[in-house]
Amino acid sequence: MLPGVGVFGTGSTARVLVPLLQAEGFEVHALWGQSEEEAGCLAEELGIPFHTSRSDDVLLHPDVHLVCIFIPPPMTRQIAVNALGIGKNVVCEKAATAGDSFKMVTAARYYPQLLSIVGNTLRFLPAFVAMRRLLTEGYVGELQVCDVRVYGPSLLDRSYGWTCEELMGGGGLHTIGSTVIDLLSHLIGARARRVHGLLRTFLQQSGSIRGIRRVTSDDFCFFQMLMGEAGSGGAAGSAGVCCTVTLNFNMPGAFTQEVMAVGSAGRLVARGTQLYGQRSGSDGEELLLGDGGRAGPAHLPPPHLRGLGSMVTALRHSFQAHGERRSWAREPVATAPTFEDGLYVQTVVEAVKRSSRSGEWECVEVMTQEPDPNHNLCEALQRNKS
Repeated sequence: MLPGVGVFGTGSTARVLVPLLQAEGFEVHALWGQSEEEAGCLAEELGIPFHTSRSDDVLLHPDVHLVCIFIPPPMTRQIAVNALGIGKNVVCEKAATAGDSFKMVTAARYYPQLLSIVGNTLRFLPAFVAMRRLLTEGYVGELQVCDVRVYGPSLLDRSYGWTCEELMGGGGLHTIGSTVIDLLSHLIGARARRVHGLLRTFLQQSGSIRGIRRVTSDDFCFFQMLMGEAGSGGAAGSAGVCCTVTLNFNMPGAFTQEVMAVGSAGRLVARGTQLYGQRSGSDGEELLLGDGGRAGPAHLPPPHLRGLGSMVTALRHSFQAHGERRSWAREPVATAPTFEDGLYVQTVVEAVKRSSRSGEWECVEVMTQEPDPNHNLCEALQRNKS
């Protein structure tokens, strides 16, 4: 039986998510927005019967058993932890810091019977489902190198907000790079051990962001990861896999994404929502999986739109397997990233930032105990001194 849904957020993802949920048979009972006005406007547009700017009104709604949280990263942890604490299943975006992610992991461990996944929709994109299967089957031989390139227009909002601030989870590395880090770990079956990165903010002010305000979030990022090691399993070879990622959000035009995996016997490359392959010795690429998907709004890139639709379908299969609204089956969403995966990804993001400041390779060490509550303040002070 499908649970009633409460949605947190009024941004582009929420606008697309609600119709997808409704198309799969979910009833969206409540919507939260940062203001009553924006929540009311979107609720009326999407046919949601209840809206509010008070988070508890959604969490305590008697018909809501699944909470979808797609809001600014600094707010994610509090709502996700509270939702789990009162018995709600949770699908949410990434948190702002590793410290926030750790608290989410702790809450999820307390309530293992509840669904708690991070909404990285790229894992559900059919092209990457097929790529992971082919890598496991040995299509490219021993995997050696992964190369990812993502280009697009600015990620900044029109007015000054969290997207402008590095410490609030803004920037290409946190917004898009985190999904790439998670995807590569999923495809390869191994985690990053060491990273080296470079971040830049080329657009520091604009027509609407000026005066004493400046953008601190990155709009260009390049980083390398050494992933896996001997005996790590997955698609990674005995020497591990070298990964390079380039993110550039200073380019007007359409969103472009390419993920390439190169091995001893060939290569696989996902361009947008299509998958191509070429074995060593062959004359050219072959199309392994076409698009076949719906066109989406320009503000939501096609890979993320298709992946979001596939994730919602997986959620329907998961909940339909049980007669009780709060119960779910693990198998349909087995590939979804857990909160522990989210903690690992945020740890890699922060290691890349450290590397950009130090100019050195940095080790990736996932925290195992509660972090210092003044961690972000200390980092900011150190950055100002340098």
